[in-house]
Amino acid sequence: MMEQRVSLITLGVDDVERARDFYTALGWHVTQAEGGIVVFDLVGCTLGLYARSALEAETGLQLPRGSGAMSLGHNVREKSDVAAVLERASAAGGHVVKPAEDVFWGGHHGYFQDPDQHLWEVAFNPFSPLSTEGAFRWSGYQDNRAATDD
Repeated sequence: MMEQRVSLITLGVDDVERARDFYTALGWHVTQAEGGIVVFDLVGCTLGLYARSALEAETGLQLPRGSGAMSLGHNVREKSDVAAVLERASAAGGHVVKPAEDVFWGGHHGYFQDPDQHLWEVAFNPFSPLSTEGAFRWSGYQDNRAATDD
């Protein structure tokens, strides 16, 4: 049985140092940077930056740039945080694909691409409050106790 969890997200990038600089400009802190991979510990999982060419060599696949038909999601605590994160991503060298706007279901979101064209959604969901630590779950966290029960 495969447990219902994502532990590590690895982004194949053209230039590991450039990608590291982009994510640190967003305010993220590097956990480890050696052996050709840069690692950021996140709430509940880890993000790794790895040379796309090395990932291709490991898998035997030819991998396109970017995320294809997938987006990575970053939920924020306040509606105004969506535009602030998009602005920071743009200033760091990302490309805002869709500016912050209200969504039909009652939330607020926008999209950006990092320098390697990985697509990120930045969203405020008033129906799914984040835990004290910033963890997201579809049904939300009502208090910090619930965040540690999983």
